[in-house]
Amino acid sequence: MSKECYFSQNNIKHIDYKDTETLKKFLTPHSRLNGTKKTNVSSKMQRKLAMAVKRARFMALLPYLSR
Repeated sequence: MSKECYFSQNNIKHIDYKDTETLKKFLTPHSRLNGTKKTNVSSKMQRKLAMAVKRARFMALLPYLSR
């Protein structure tokens, strides 16, 4: 019983770092990236997601940590 990847389910080929609302879905309340098992995202998309989150943090669209 495996769920389908969020991005393949919604037919998203490119994860944009400027789309912060989508990126926030995959972050914990402490602004850490959730694991693959919890998010049900494929490995390929998890790597793209991590890169998008890093870029968004560098551009100050997402916080590095929040308390």
